[in-house]
Amino acid sequence: MPRRSATMLAATLLLIALLCVSVLMKVPYTEMSPGPTYNTLGDQGGKPVITITGHDSYPTTGHLNMTTVQVTGARYEPSLVNAVIGWLRDDVLVVPHDNVYPKGQTDADAKKQNAEEFASSEDSARTAALKQLGVPVGSELIVKSVTAGAPAEGRLHAGDQIVAVDGAAVTSVDQVVAAVTKHKPGESAVFTVVPRVKDAAGGPAAAAQPAAPGARTDVTVPTVKVRDLDPKAPAERADLAAVGIGTGIRHTYPFQIDIGLQDVGGPSAGLMFSLGIIDKLTPGGDITGGKFVAGTGTIDDDGKVGPIGGIAMKIIAARDAGAEYFLTPSSNCAEAAKNVPSGLTLVRTDTLDGALKSLEQIRSGQASALPSCAK
Repeated sequence: MPRRSATMLAATLLLIALLCVSVLMKVPYTEMSPGPTYNTLGDQGGKPVITITGHDSYPTTGHLNMTTVQVTGARYEPSLVNAVIGWLRDDVLVVPHDNVYPKGQTDADAKKQNAEEFASSEDSARTAALKQLGVPVGSELIVKSVTAGAPAEGRLHAGDQIVAVDGAAVTSVDQVVAAVTKHKPGESAVFTVVPRVKDAAGGPAAAAQPAAPGARTDVTVPTVKVRDLDPKAPAERADLAAVGIGTGIRHTYPFQIDIGLQDVGGPSAGLMFSLGIIDKLTPGGDITGGKFVAGTGTIDDDGKVGPIGGIAMKIIAARDAGAEYFLTPSSNCAEAAKNVPSGLTLVRTDTLDGALKSLEQIRSGQASALPSCAK
């Protein structure tokens, strides 16, 4: 075979081998793409996204859409070719796998975490909205979780309200920890609790109800060493007393606010839920003035808006849905402003109050005065 032909054949075979490797070779990346948007002022599956019970609420119109991102599963491994194609596309974001799924996290783990974050986001959205409207919001200390095999198992239950420990009133997580760790391991702590309210299906009620007189009960729980429940506990805590519960704060409201979205997770819809709740509770609200507004952002109990992930994909989802304005957490502005879809105005947002003021400007035709991600 002539040398030139042999060289061409070798080069062709090498190219074919490289192509095969690139198609078959798996790389540790995850792909994100624009997900569906949901109108917090509208319906989903024939039911309102936000439902108020026990208080006057008002019809809502227009669009105030929360945005989502679609993410490939924890076990998905794209080929090198697919990853390169994703990098070249504007509507796909390719990121290291461990950025989305920490090492060892399964799809089930991720789904559980997202559900917990979503529930927490709903709670903060309700709280921030009612505070903004001047509606009193209560709080109570509760059992959030019980460790399997711990002394508390079968004695205390997730959702129980903790009123006192050893006869001393407690209102914070730190007070419970301090009361339990005063004991020597092997001693018992006495918890005064209001047992959780159950709904018709037997599960914890969606919203806490005021305790009936006499509902409190004392529960005696033995203690063990922290190391008995968590072999990896830090040395400075390992020999302290523990009962095996996680505690937290649950807010209580004077009426019920239900958010009815299924198969949506994570904390990033908090801002949009708060705005939707406020519109539902405001006579003649029309919070968007007929404009199509979308947005994203976590929210805390005091109405502070926080950053989210996948902002580039969310602004694409918003524009594809028809949005004209996008409420953007300040911390995400720099990334979002790199490639803004045509026809979409990014509105820099720090707080719930600031978002409401921006919506007022949109309604009154003062869009040029909006806080912009470009400013």
